[in-house]
Amino acid sequence: MALRRVVVTGLGALTPIGNNVDELCKNLFEGVSGSDWITHFDASKFKTRFACEVKNYNPKEHFDRKEIRKLDLYAQYALISVKEALEHSGIDLEGIDKNRAGVIWGSGIGGINTFLQEVKGFVQGDGTPRFSPFFIPKMIADIAAGHISMKYGLTGPNFSTVSACASSSHAIIDALNYIRLGKADMFITGGSEAAINEAGMGGFNAMQAISTNNDQYKSASRPFDKTRDGFVMGEGGGALILEEYEHAVKRGATIYAEVLGGGMSADAHHLTAPHPEGKGARHVMLNALNDSGINHDQVDYINAHGTSTPVGDGAEIIGMREVFGEHSYEMNISSTKSMTGHLLGAAGAVELIAAICSINKDMVPPTINHHEVDPEIDNKINYTFNEAQQRKVDIAISNTFGFGGHNASVVVKKFKA
Repeated sequence: MALRRVVVTGLGALTPIGNNVDELCKNLFEGVSGSDWITHFDASKFKTRFACEVKNYNPKEHFDRKEIRKLDLYAQYALISVKEALEHSGIDLEGIDKNRAGVIWGSGIGGINTFLQEVKGFVQGDGTPRFSPFFIPKMIADIAAGHISMKYGLTGPNFSTVSACASSSHAIIDALNYIRLGKADMFITGGSEAAINEAGMGGFNAMQAISTNNDQYKSASRPFDKTRDGFVMGEGGGALILEEYEHAVKRGATIYAEVLGGGMSADAHHLTAPHPEGKGARHVMLNALNDSGINHDQVDYINAHGTSTPVGDGAEIIGMREVFGEHSYEMNISSTKSMTGHLLGAAGAVELIAAICSINKDMVPPTINHHEVDPEIDNKINYTFNEAQQRKVDIAISNTFGFGGHNASVVVKKFKA
């Protein structure tokens, strides 16, 4: 059976360096850091006192009081990014078969803010359980997908993917495959996360995963740099409208990219660390190339997972070198986490949007905050350090790897009819 073509017809984003797609792309190419002191809570006693928060956000500008009571912050971020993506797509939802339009949404943690507040309220009380009736439906990681489908009346496939930092990439790959196989014509897909709170920061501090470089908080996210000491926590949401090609053409949609394929793999190695020889990274990129039907030397740009952890960055480069060989030195790679921080379950969606911006602008966003060469990684590779680079970008890959050894790679191509 011939697989159907799948294209991207809408984009939406709410991130630490832009509250919409245009702002995000502009600031990515300009190398803007989203890191600043934490305002969501008093972090004065925490090892890490900075993060990449969404800026200038007021839920009252987007939702009424009753809606806010029912929506965890991660679900708010989801709905806002989806609204932009639908408007961007220009689609008339009343003019399509809603039974063939679905939602697949990713989140690594879901409503951790709600869980924290409800449990704190109980512990600080007299032991009498006084939990909100919205506690469970506000907290669960699948509820954002539910809210999206209910808001827009989409009755096709509807579920959530939870695979740590690979969550939204897995959501996008699932949406791609459902459309390819003829089980749906359109999907709202992507991911959102909102874990900058006492539990999120304290937990990641305890496992020594995030940077503690409070003295240089603006430049603490420094992938591939010798002085990197962990990732910087980010938050936000990214949404994409995926459509079957003929479905998009029929309604006269603007097409921003074609999704060629996706790869998935497991490290099967450690709870939080990647395989030191990059085996999971190698397999997932090979799987993505094979699924897309392209050769390794056709790739122009890789938006790397590149979290800025001492172990993770090196393992990804080892895997990349094994897949791309000498072509590793012909293409560009960069880590936009150096600017946005690590959006956990939303990272894949936001970084795929960054890759699509790169394709449409023929420009590669930089890996900022590079100060010192790391002799332990291959420094002949073009990491696009500190400044964006103009170049032809026809095909790009977005890598995302999650705790538990979950790996996903998505391949997108400049659209040609």
